Amino acid sequence: MKVGAISIAGLTLFLWPFVASDTPTVATSVALSVGIVAVLIFVEASTRRLDARRFALLAAIAAIDAALRLVLVTGLGGFSPIFFLILAAGYVYGPSYGFLAGSVALLASAVATGGIGPWLPYEMIGCGFVGLVAGLAGLRRSGPVTGRDIVVLAAVGVVTGFAYGALLDVWDWTTFYRGAPGFGWQPGLSITAALARFGRFYLATSLVYDSFRAVGNAIAVIVLGAPVLAGLIRMRSRFNVVVLDTPVRPAPGLAAPVSPT
Repeated sequence: MKVGAISIAGLTLFLWPFVASDTPTVATSVALSVGIVAVLIFVEASTRRLDARRFALLAAIAAIDAALRLVLVTGLGGFSPIFFLILAAGYVYGPSYGFLAGSVALLASAVATGGIGPWLPYEMIGCGFVGLVAGLAGLRRSGPVTGRDIVVLAAVGVVTGFAYGALLDVWDWTTFYRGAPGFGWQPGLSITAALARFGRFYLATSLVYDSFRAVGNAIAVIVLGAPVLAGLIRMRSRFNVVVLDTPVRPAPGLAAPVSPT
């Protein structure tokens, strides 16, 4: 239910130009993206799924990705190293945590690199979806890291590499290519016409660029996935606290603890 609500609210930002007569205002997009992240943090904290240790890990992921983006603002083509930790965190900790890891990491990296602008809400939600999809892919995993985990996560990296680029292209398409003949966005288009124009726009401007991101994500997972996933799994096992319903009896020959008076 929670993941579905996040998905619907986030997709609203990207589907808006296909169903409305104009694009959302900057204030609307900022309010929507910040609201989604704030509500999700509140829900996760209130249900104790986001405790102090998980929040500290979230901050660490955001800080590492901000540093990577500061040093390597862009990689080869559309590839950026910031996606790897988001994929890994989502795969191990679940879709909600993955969404937070993606959106918060993107926000922190934007602040670090000065990349704050009207495109930021789209980047935050799009990167959040990367972690969310990775979390959905990892829901059935258990035990130590296997080759299957690497294959699955690498495949997720490929799919989300293209999907992230397509989502971010919605902002470019409606902002810089408004009214361009053949494939530019125009107010009042039908859904069918808008989708056809956007498809032509994506194929002409972004498919090759996004392929570098998709392949780069897969390579990063194949090279670094096993040790990073294993480390995150060990951390998660330490985060979990088991509460026993029955009292623990002392071993034979040991005195039972005396309650203070």
